[in-house]
Amino acid sequence: VLVSNHTIVTQFCKDHNIGLVLVGQEALLAAGIVDDLRAAGVRCFGPSARAAQLAANTSSAKAFLDRHGIPTARWKAFTSPQEACRFIISTDFPARVIRASGPAARREVTITASKEEACRAVQDIMQDRIFGEEVVIEELLQGEELSYLCFTDGVTVASMPPAQAHKRLLDGDQGPNTGGMGAYCPVPQVPEVLLEHINDAILQHIVDSMRQEGIAYVGVLQTGLMLTKEGVKVLNFKCQFGDPQCQ
Repeated sequence: VLVSNHTIVTQFCKDHNIGLVLVGQEALLAAGIVDDLRAAGVRCFGPSARAAQLAANTSSAKAFLDRHGIPTARWKAFTSPQEACRFIISTDFPARVIRASGPAARREVTITASKEEACRAVQDIMQDRIFGEEVVIEELLQGEELSYLCFTDGVTVASMPPAQAHKRLLDGDQGPNTGGMGAYCPVPQVPEVLLEHINDAILQHIVDSMRQEGIAYVGVLQTGLMLTKEGVKVLNFKCQFGDPQCQ
């Protein structure tokens, strides 16, 4: 695909005097197209390859959250299906989320209610390499799920109104998890005081922590959140506009 050839894209922008490029595809961001365009003097709106790893690699994102004390589900990453299954058997999680870790598979999520089902999901992902070669196993958080998008220049955060997507395939929150089948906004069950807390303690904290690690996150950051009884916890990230949320 021509768009994946950064040299061709850069030359096209130069030849046609493109003043600003907005990159929406996460695979391109993770591959460093913003870095290459900026190096050629083309202005871009979107995160660098290093910044995009926050969304492109699940285990990297979870480790980042842990390093900076940002609440998230208990988790562990594995490259061996046998070790992953041993961990599943040893945990006391009432239910588990199995996530393939990697750019092509980041949103492939399986929610399992039993240890046997979780082990089968790991086997499908890792042995058959359906989605990727690393798997993240984490506890299933309970509560209201929320998508919060913000614009950031790497220092300041400007939030958009939060949205809630319809994720499970069937009525009554049953069936497989999906990437989202529509969304609604505003979310009435989220008071203004909670939004202020999320903006300061999570979104701004994330951007500040990235900068502390020498990475300026510039672009759109979408944070998936779960409003649990213990407080707000981060589920995942996207480094682009989410389709149903943006709509």
